[in-house]
Amino acid sequence: MGGRIVGMPVLLLTTTGRRSGQPHTTALTYLPDGRNLVVVASNGGAPKDPDWMLNLRTNSRAVIQMRDVRLAVRSREVAGAKRTELWNRVVQKYSGYAAYQSRTSRTIPVVILEPEPDGGSELKSSSVALI
Repeated sequence: MGGRIVGMPVLLLTTTGRRSGQPHTTALTYLPDGRNLVVVASNGGAPKDPDWMLNLRTNSRAVIQMRDVRLAVRSREVAGAKRTELWNRVVQKYSGYAAYQSRTSRTIPVVILEPEPDGGSELKSSSVALI
């Protein structure tokens, strides 16, 4: 954790399982966007969205960890001009995302992770607790 994959930094995203209610953690590349972070639900160009995306659609709250910093976030899927702008920035960082899009008929979701206003500071608990 704290490293880079395909030239992009990596974070851990912990979502709440939409069926199980249990925490699920996934390593994802991200793009900083001000104080927000942008992640892409590419699933390698598979025909369906990754489970973490489905979980966020059910419960937009999650926890991210970057190195030793853990933050409570709320997710927001973007569309229209904002999606296009962020998609182009992500593809500039890693052109593989364009290849993933060419493999699938679905539009690959672009998601903004925004720190929670009341819980966006570093979480103090040593275990991942979903808020």
